[in-house]
Amino acid sequence: MLQTTGIAGVVRETTAEFLGGLQEAVPSVLGGLVFLALAYVLIRVALWVLRGSLDALYPDEQDLVVDLGVTAAGVFLWFGAALAFFKIVGMGDVAASLGTATGFVALGVSYALSNMIADTVAGVYLLRDPDFNPGDRVVADPVTGVVESIGLRKSRFRDESGDVVVVANRDVEKKWRQVSAGADGDGDAESASTSAA
Repeated sequence: MLQTTGIAGVVRETTAEFLGGLQEAVPSVLGGLVFLALAYVLIRVALWVLRGSLDALYPDEQDLVVDLGVTAAGVFLWFGAALAFFKIVGMGDVAASLGTATGFVALGVSYALSNMIADTVAGVYLLRDPDFNPGDRVVADPVTGVVESIGLRKSRFRDESGDVVVVANRDVEKKWRQVSAGADGDGDAESASTSAA
């Protein structure tokens, strides 16, 4: 009978501690949920304003740049909201650890993807350059031809033999020049300035 009373006492004590902890946690959890609701509204408004600003800044054919900017901003805003939520509900140590770990992971990923990041940055510059457009005849490091398309990572050219040549944007952005339509590949008459890296 003593064991039954001991087990019942432990169950009652554990239940009382659990309910007491739950009562203490409810205000923090409710505050966190209210914060998430407000953060959702504010982030949606901020991303809507950002998209409108970028749409006004970039022409319609450069929607890829707008989408990239809005997505990157959204990731940062939601990550910050998640860290703030952890802090509000009393998990500040988890938020600090998560922030530090994410910083190290981001550093490693950025190093591993440095060429892709360089291509993307160069692609943004090429898309914004008024002298580098589809249909223009250009001389870039490995190719001379007509620009077929400009993407965030790669540009496509049609060379003199009619072949499509795909070149990484970081290679194109380093040094290219626009040439007049009647010039040949060797004695090109330059009609636009060389791209600034």
